[in-house]
Amino acid sequence: MKKIAAGLIVATMGGALLVTGGTAAQARAALDVQIEDINPDPVVVAKGGEATASFYVDATQGAHVELKVEPVGDVRTFAAKSVSAIPDGARWKFTVPFNSGDEGKWRATATAKKDGETDRDKAYFEVEVQGGKADTRITGFKASPDPVKKGRSLWFSGRLQANEDGWDGVRGGEVEIYFRANGSSGWKYVTSTESRWGGKFSAKTRAWKSGTFKAVYEGDDDTNGSESRSDWVRVYSWRR
Repeated sequence: MKKIAAGLIVATMGGALLVTGGTAAQARAALDVQIEDINPDPVVVAKGGEATASFYVDATQGAHVELKVEPVGDVRTFAAKSVSAIPDGARWKFTVPFNSGDEGKWRATATAKKDGETDRDKAYFEVEVQGGKADTRITGFKASPDPVKKGRSLWFSGRLQANEDGWDGVRGGEVEIYFRANGSSGWKYVTSTESRWGGKFSAKTRAWKSGTFKAVYEGDDDTNGSESRSDWVRVYSWRR
């Protein structure tokens, strides 16, 4: 039987020659780095908010480890995200903040260095943006006629809109009308109505005192609240 030199294995794989030896194997074992976990994955960020992801990296004891994260397949230039590392023996924890502008696929690269040797590991993850509530506004709010005779009808009109890739009318939104009399610091509820097609709404009450009116939308599960500009109305008894 032919003797085989200790620690030396020669094999042919797909036409390529693979040579490993005891010394080389020990060198490879001396330095190793692996990204063990990314939590959470995907990273879910609320619209307009921020979320932090934790990257857990195992490395050979005594190695210095760095982590770089960058977007995949984006032609724009991004600086690497800010990374804070917490080493714990052979295990490293990196925390990376993301915001709603970071949506897409990302690549994490861990690099370990020790005694002049370098090893790397890569992992991929997703950043998803969770749609938040849409902002709203009340435009064109008006109380009329102005001036108005005491006891006569006073009409309110305006439009409720939400910003979802552009300002569009909100149908079915409850709009409340409030009043603050001259010399008063508090607002009192007057009446309410629902917006129609295009976000238009109208309501009426009777005029008793001069003062300021405003329209208020409280919001719902999908939209934030808002209020209109105020509109002052003079109420007269017999003479203008």
